[in-house]
Amino acid sequence: MAQLRQDVEPAEAGLDAAALERLDRCFARHVDEGRLPGFLLAVARGGRVGHLTAYGLRDVAAGLPVEPDTLWRIYSMTKPVTAVAVLLLAEEGRLSLDDPLGRHLPAFAEPRVYESGSGTAVRTRPAAGPLLIRHLLTHTAGLTFGYYHRHPVDALYREAGLEYSVPPGAALAETVDLYARLPLQFDPGTQWNYSVASNVLGRLIEVVSGQPLDAFFAERILGPLGMTDTGFHIEPHQEDRLAELYGETDEGGIEPVPGLPVRGRPRFLSGSGGLVSSAPDFHRFMEMLRRGGELDGVRLLPPGTLAAMTRNQLPGGATVRSFGAPAHQEAGNDGLGFGFNVSVVTDPARTLAPSHLGTYGWTGVATTAFWVDPAHDVTVQFMSQVRPKRLKVFPELRRLVHAALAD
Repeated sequence: MAQLRQDVEPAEAGLDAAALERLDRCFARHVDEGRLPGFLLAVARGGRVGHLTAYGLRDVAAGLPVEPDTLWRIYSMTKPVTAVAVLLLAEEGRLSLDDPLGRHLPAFAEPRVYESGSGTAVRTRPAAGPLLIRHLLTHTAGLTFGYYHRHPVDALYREAGLEYSVPPGAALAETVDLYARLPLQFDPGTQWNYSVASNVLGRLIEVVSGQPLDAFFAERILGPLGMTDTGFHIEPHQEDRLAELYGETDEGGIEPVPGLPVRGRPRFLSGSGGLVSSAPDFHRFMEMLRRGGELDGVRLLPPGTLAAMTRNQLPGGATVRSFGAPAHQEAGNDGLGFGFNVSVVTDPARTLAPSHLGTYGWTGVATTAFWVDPAHDVTVQFMSQVRPKRLKVFPELRRLVHAALAD
């Protein structure tokens, strides 16, 4: 099992200890006032952890503390792992990012795009071009989420039982076939819309590799990186380390809520949000990214491929806000481009929180986040376990970490 500990004093890692104390106090206050159950924060520079804080509880009712080896549902922080898996297959020549998806998943061979109407009166037309694998990696495929409530296609997803991306009891293959039967919101490559695309990538990985998604991840990524606590489910000996999942109440407190089943292998293996991981494991994944695709002598991807994953892939240098569907045309997406399943800072002067050019990362719906700042050789991860309604901790996290960079 991977370990995570503070390797050096903050000053040795180019971090301001007083600023880090302010950061800890800010998030401890969120815990003490009942907005978070607990949290783990790790800041590393040059691969050396210069700040590590575990505060509060992983299980409030049981009184169990957050510890460095606590297990967390990382939800959408699964997506960069899925991107790495696709890029591994591309490096082996088993697919190309410019392959039409229908070459590998025939149900997507003739995509259609929404024109008008609703329910049984929906009118569609053939897509102007093929849906490519790279469109899935950049969330420009025209797919969506049923919970948006912003476009008629969102409603079609809900009518198909896809409000939460998967019908009850369904497996990955049948769920992805269901996606394929629904119209796209727009022609592939013409807008950005965060969506179920990474579930489709998960199924693509299965078909191209001939392995179940969990087996491919374990054999090709998690095992080689020594991420022994990461997977789509937990084993009985890990149960006491799993953090309870909470939701934010209307009053701003927290209460336990159900989440994706992780005790026992799930029927639905979600490349979009299915992984459980620990801070030591995810530190190793971030280190592989920071080091250009290699860790401890194990190379997963060539440096050039890793560089492509982590730079803006939106056409013409567009931002998520300028290229986004209406649901994403908000100030928080200004100054951000998108690579392969990671956001990328393209204009620090326009981002909502302080940032540096080229910083990339992603978040999870249960208040988990990571980013890599190549310009300052910094990696950051934050783990908690609350599905928020109004709570927004990431802008202040970025602001306070930014203030702690001493140079």
